[in-house]
Amino acid sequence: MERRNMIEEQRQKWLLGIPALLLFVSACTTTSEIIIDTKGVNMTNYEQDLAECRSYSEQVAVGEKAVRGAASGAVVGGAVGAVSNRHDTAEGAAIGAITGGASGVNRGEQDKVRVVKNCLRGRGYRVLN
Repeated sequence: MERRNMIEEQRQKWLLGIPALLLFVSACTTTSEIIIDTKGVNMTNYEQDLAECRSYSEQVAVGEKAVRGAASGAVVGGAVGAVSNRHDTAEGAAIGAITGGASGVNRGEQDKVRVVKNCLRGRGYRVLN
């Protein structure tokens, strides 16, 4: 019985670590990391343009992407759990939902960065990254 408790404890630690890791990874890409060539750039105008471009990026539906990712991840994870030898549909669905949701957030954040970069390029800035 003790071995079973140890295995269950390890499984719970692993399940709790997944969301933290995925949130950390998805938070790595932000609009504050955009690099432009500043030669000949009026930085006051740039800051205003950057703020306006960031406001456009808020139109990206990050939450909706997260929900869609969680839903599809739950379906796939549940199916994998049902077919595997473990027969643990609920655990598979939970892991799939967490992974899918984090993936959706990450895609949404990447879309926001892309919007800001495209906006800045459209205003004549040379985006370097």
